[in-house]
Amino acid sequence: MKKLIATLLTSFLLGVGLVSGAQAAGGGIEWDKFPKEKLADTASLQNGAKLFVNYCLNCHAAAFMRYNRLRDIGLTEAQIKANLMFATEKVGDTMKVSLDPNQAKEWFGGLPPDLTVIARSRADGAKGSGADYLYTYLRSYYRDETKATGWNNMAFPSVGMPHVLWELQGQRSAKFVEEADAHAPGKTVHVFKGYEQLTPGTMSTLQYDNAVADLVAYLQWMGEPAQEQRFRLGVWVLLFLSMLTVIAWRLNAAFWKDIK
Repeated sequence: MKKLIATLLTSFLLGVGLVSGAQAAGGGIEWDKFPKEKLADTASLQNGAKLFVNYCLNCHAAAFMRYNRLRDIGLTEAQIKANLMFATEKVGDTMKVSLDPNQAKEWFGGLPPDLTVIARSRADGAKGSGADYLYTYLRSYYRDETKATGWNNMAFPSVGMPHVLWELQGQRSAKFVEEADAHAPGKTVHVFKGYEQLTPGTMSTLQYDNAVADLVAYLQWMGEPAQEQRFRLGVWVLLFLSMLTVIAWRLNAAFWKDIK
C-alpha cells in the first residue's frame, strides 16, 4: 500500500511539474481540438493501443491498466498476447516497463511519468481538455540542435522527451521571425510562423494527424475505460429517477387528496 501511494504521489508531482513547466515556458500556442468521434470508434482505439505499446510503452508505464482490459475495445486475449504484449506473458498483468529508475534519471533527467491517466491530468479550463493538449503536443515537435535530444516542442518548450514518432511524421524545422513588440516600443519579439518539412516521414500529414488522434483516443479511453458505459448507465438512471419522481408525486397527491 505504501508503495502504491508513493507511486501515485510521484506520478502526480511529475505531472504537475510537467504541466506547470509547459504553461510557464510558453504554452503560448492555441491547442488544437481533438476529434472526439475517435472515442466511439473501435478501430481507432485498437490502432491507438498498437501505437501506444510500440512507441510509448518502452519508457512510460501504464501501471494501473491491465492488458486484459483491452478486451473492452474488441480485442481477444489471443490478439492481445500475439500483438501487444512485449514486457510480460500474463494477460492479467499491468502495463509496466523494465526501465531502471536510476538509468532513467541518468538518461532523461527523471523517471518518465506514468501514462495511465495522462489525458485526464493535462486538462486546462482555459485552453481545452487533456486530449486537446496531447493531440497538439504530439504534432508540435520540430528539430532544434541546441537541445540535448535534438528536438523541441511548441506546446512544451524545452521538453526533455525526444520525438518518438519522427519516423512517421518526418523531420521539421520551426520558422520564427522578429516582429515589433506591441507592448514595448523599440523591442522585438520572436514570433512562430509555422513549420518547414526537412525530410518526409512514412506517413502524409493527414495520415500522421489521424494516427496521433487514434493514439490520443486510446490514452483518453485508458484513463477511464468505463466512461462510455458510465454515460449510458447515467442516462438510464436519470430516466428511472424521473419516472419515480412522477409516480411519487402522484402517490403523494392521492394520499393527501381528502385532507384539506
